[in-house]
Amino acid sequence: MKKLPVLFCLFFMLLPTAPHLFGQPSPDTSPGGRDFIGEALAGMERAFAEADAEPTLEDAYFLGRAVAAHIFALYPPYTRNPGLTRYVNLILQTLVINSPRPAAFRGFFAVILDSDEFNAFATPGGHIFLTRGLVEAAASEDMLAAVIAHELAHIMLDHGLGMIDEMAFLGEAAAIARRAADFAGGDPAAARLMDFRDSVSVIVETLVRNGYSQAQEFAADRKALELLAAAGYNPGALVEMLRILQQRQGSHSGGLLATHPSPAERIRNVEEALGRHRVPDTSSYRRARFIDSR
Repeated sequence: MKKLPVLFCLFFMLLPTAPHLFGQPSPDTSPGGRDFIGEALAGMERAFAEADAEPTLEDAYFLGRAVAAHIFALYPPYTRNPGLTRYVNLILQTLVINSPRPAAFRGFFAVILDSDEFNAFATPGGHIFLTRGLVEAAASEDMLAAVIAHELAHIMLDHGLGMIDEMAFLGEAAAIARRAADFAGGDPAAARLMDFRDSVSVIVETLVRNGYSQAQEFAADRKALELLAAAGYNPGALVEMLRILQQRQGSHSGGLLATHPSPAERIRNVEEALGRHRVPDTSSYRRARFIDSR
């Protein structure tokens, strides 16, 4: 795979301001006093110059950050219960620290979106989104951990980056750059930036609306079982969440529901692998803090 443009960090500044993963807005999303357009265009030039290198964790992070800005334009963050967001992030960190890949460029972060939909999705680089409707549907910490583990698995398996590679995203961007150079006169980078915005929108549409392939969903479910067991959670909680998903299917669409395999197929896939991931049942120790988080 060719290098993912590092300009995503700069491009993020041009999108609607959103909480920076996920507290108060960070200073670099405010337009006051800096030439953000100039920085973004300069970043585009550097990205195209480095197009033959392999992607880095930093590239993935900035890609995820740009996509996150678009997601916040679709779903506002849930702010009425900051303690619940902290709780969800502690679950995420528990899964991460016990995983074979505990590092990311700026860490892994989760945010609750203020929507009653039943959705969850992840961007490359460590950004995980859960809707309020999904969080409220979970009946235990282990069930919440199961959803987070599934999304974390997509990140650790590089499904987002692979999707972009399959889309021939960089080839498209390079062609755009060449065409822009032909008609944009002395400032081809400005035209590139406009087309690049459209390309990021395509990525968002794929992540939020269309979902991953059947093979990727099955792989993420199996990886989630490993992550849950390694952290001491009940891997069977993933089946419990998939049964809720099965009940909800048809009433909502997108995100967690926009998967090519049906919930029934995913349940069969998980149940076939469950026997390899048995852990002692310690869920009773987590019940009180789960109730307190509500």
